[in-house]
Amino acid sequence: MREIANFKKILSEALELQKTLAAKVEIVSLQREINLLAGADAAFYGDSVIGSACLFQYPSMNKIDEFIVTQKNDFPYIPGFLSFREAPALIGAIRGLRHRPDAVIVDGQGIAHPRRIGLASHIGVLLNMVSVGAAKSRLIGHYEEPGREKGSRSYLSDAGERIGAVLRSRTGVKPLFISPGHLIDIDGAVDMIINCLRQYRLPEPVRFAHNAAAIYKSQLKRVSAPPPAAE
Repeated sequence: MREIANFKKILSEALELQKTLAAKVEIVSLQREINLLAGADAAFYGDSVIGSACLFQYPSMNKIDEFIVTQKNDFPYIPGFLSFREAPALIGAIRGLRHRPDAVIVDGQGIAHPRRIGLASHIGVLLNMVSVGAAKSRLIGHYEEPGREKGSRSYLSDAGERIGAVLRSRTGVKPLFISPGHLIDIDGAVDMIINCLRQYRLPEPVRFAHNAAAIYKSQLKRVSAPPPAAE
């Protein structure tokens, strides 16, 4: 019973914080010049979260920095509350970069979230930074399938409100679900993602951050793995 009460308390507090942060989200046309753009992604290992951030010159996509942090994960998995598991480590990684980014792209949702406060919005508000969510799957909303060609897009809507776009980032592959996080609008978020695409499905900043987190996770596994049995 105590565990159930604690769970309900955690959920209630998280919900209230989401409501507070959602009220601060600003979906507006881009007002800031973007010269430095970060990608952020997380990986889980045991009871730790690996936060990875990679910094690029924009729009040339020249990588200039990378930072990784690990933090203990003490928030349970609850659909719709992913931010509370990943955001602290991702914010730590972004703050660890040698230069503050002008914007960040996150592997997750922006306002394409039941309470309009996905991971990208959560981070954008807390850092007062332009943020965009580039997710590999849909959380909510409905849409028409975009064309097969790279750059094809359609809008993602929920309850009569446009909350993002569905973008074919590479010809013939599954689309990405793009939504503004903070201080940018839908079309601006899509334009930013397109400028970050090369030959892969994911935009370069997120792809590099994802790979960096995966490499670091594999290194942790090797360090903690038991020695091979003696023959």
